[in-house]
Amino acid sequence: MTSMQPAGWYDDPWHPHGMRYWNGTDWTPHAAMPAKGPHPTLPIQVAFGALLAMALPLIASRFILRGLADLRWPIAVYVVLAGVIAYGPPLAFWRAASRRWGSGRPLVDVGLRARWADLGWGPLTWLACVAAQVVVGLIVVATGIPFQNNTDQIRDARDSPGYVIPLLILAVVAAPIVEEIVFRGLVLRGLLSRLAPVAAVAAQGVLFGLAHFDPQRGVRNIGLVMVLGAVGCVLGGAGYLFRRLVPGMVAHAILNGVAMAVVLSGWTLGG
Repeated sequence: MTSMQPAGWYDDPWHPHGMRYWNGTDWTPHAAMPAKGPHPTLPIQVAFGALLAMALPLIASRFILRGLADLRWPIAVYVVLAGVIAYGPPLAFWRAASRRWGSGRPLVDVGLRARWADLGWGPLTWLACVAAQVVVGLIVVATGIPFQNNTDQIRDARDSPGYVIPLLILAVVAAPIVEEIVFRGLVLRGLLSRLAPVAAVAAQGVLFGLAHFDPQRGVRNIGLVMVLGAVGCVLGGAGYLFRRLVPGMVAHAILNGVAMAVVLSGWTLGG
């Protein structure tokens, strides 16, 4: 900016999305941020389709892996197969939904973009998730609601590197990416086309918790579903406020990483 430039509001040289007032000689402390527009949405059928694309493969994977168990392949093979079967179809649906109902740019349609600030917002979002876990966990304990983690087999096989390494990749890398795309990208944006923001965030959070229900544990899983539903609401709130997925992905990865570290270290009861 030169002294020949008349006074007025111009693009802030220190903030790529803000405005700053130039008094004709110098930049002033007066700055302004543009108001956020309405949250991007997708048609409601995208939300339903994403849920089916996530749920059906999860159910099918149980039967497929059970049928392949007699082959006695290395356990790492089964972990990789589970990841491909569970996460392949949702990613395929994401691409197809972007072409049919979105802009044709899958990353843009779910808000998958990153900023350096996400390195800070991600851990802060994780702390909010932990706070939600603690609050709901206390309610679960106080009311006697059954609670059982889905990590028994992980604890039992923690001395097998061939199992642990692919499992860590699946839990700390693949799951946060795919689940954020599905729940905070496709599902949340689909629900926002019909529901108020609070209702949409709450609904996708509940659905996120239900996605972790294990039929084999039955009612013993209710407490876990409640705790993870609260985490899903926090991640949904972050997705709505930031208009992008990376802060939630970072938080989700930390959350899963800490959980895996606790289980594999044997710190949990019965370890």
